[in-house]
Amino acid sequence: MKPYNEILHDIREDHDLTQSDIAHVLKTTQQVYSRYEKGENEIPIRHIITLCRYYNISADYILGLKDECTPLI
Repeated sequence: MKPYNEILHDIREDHDLTQSDIAHVLKTTQQVYSRYEKGENEIPIRHIITLCRYYNISADYILGLKDECTPLI
């Protein structure tokens, strides 16, 4: 299983978005979001929830608990 920081990076790139785009969604800076993707800082749960809603995917996938990306129901 991949670590969540690599999953964040892959999901973002799969949607053709920049770190700045996602930072804007999370109401943070690009530098802070970059640290999440590098694994330098842990991403807060409020940001995980926001990303799940934004991408319409389960937190289990973002956290690396499931290999398959499933939509929120």
